[in-house]
Amino acid sequence: MHSFLKSIGFSNVKKKKEIDALIQDVIDHPDRKTISEDEEGNVYAELCRDYGDSIGIAVRGEYTDDEVFEASYFYPYFLGNGISTLEKVDVEKHAEKDSYAGVCDEMKLGVTLIFYLQNVMEYLNKEKNSGFSEINMATTLSALSGFGKILLPMKKDENRTKSDERISRERNQMIAAARDGDEEAIESLTLEDIDTYSMISRRIMYEDVLTIVNSYFMPYGIESDQYSILGEILDYQLIENRLTQEKLYVLNINCNDLVFDVCINSKDLMGEPAIGRRFKGIIWMQGTIHYED
Repeated sequence: MHSFLKSIGFSNVKKKKEIDALIQDVIDHPDRKTISEDEEGNVYAELCRDYGDSIGIAVRGEYTDDEVFEASYFYPYFLGNGISTLEKVDVEKHAEKDSYAGVCDEMKLGVTLIFYLQNVMEYLNKEKNSGFSEINMATTLSALSGFGKILLPMKKDENRTKSDERISRERNQMIAAARDGDEEAIESLTLEDIDTYSMISRRIMYEDVLTIVNSYFMPYGIESDQYSILGEILDYQLIENRLTQEKLYVLNINCNDLVFDVCINSKDLMGEPAIGRRFKGIIWMQGTIHYED
């Protein structure tokens, strides 16, 4: 069973026959169907069924010669809003199945961002026609969370906020220069990291780490597209799974200046969300690449 089914309101779906019935419901009543054909003539398809606002289940598989759809795998999805990044994206195929990951060096994060590609069929059709695997287009990121907490915000004044924005811009410029091979920028970033580590080591003796660190974005576990995050809530809304009536929170998060939406079951969220408060949790990152016509 997919571990993030509960994130879109299927927390009680646990047995194999229940999962099989859910997959069959998607196959029988899809809201969207996208099809792609490879060079060998194999016809692949993705069937999607929405079970609420921007949430649903996608089933991917292929059609046989008798035009019978054979499901290969499924996954829960959550479609975000807005543009999260304009960085160049590499698309790579997973080894174990016909799914794909988007990979980009997002300067705001300081780590390579890897996300589960949602619009695979659109990508395959574009690749078939143009033969590209590296895209420099806008990307919308979204995430599912299995567990999270609401934390109080850090106290900031207007001068502190402006100073943080200036420091963030300067750091992003240095990271961009370092990526292009600027040795001076690399040295400056190294010294800055040493100073930051020294500052945290001193303050951690008498302060809680969450009063020092306002936001973070770190890889989590062995899955390349899962992360541990802490970010500020910019907006939120409560939605419902139409089939199970379970309540879900959609949180618009600013994490290290990267803005994206997170969907989490209200049962798995500890605390009450509010604008300005912070969300801390484990997420599975997904994304949609927007192609130019």
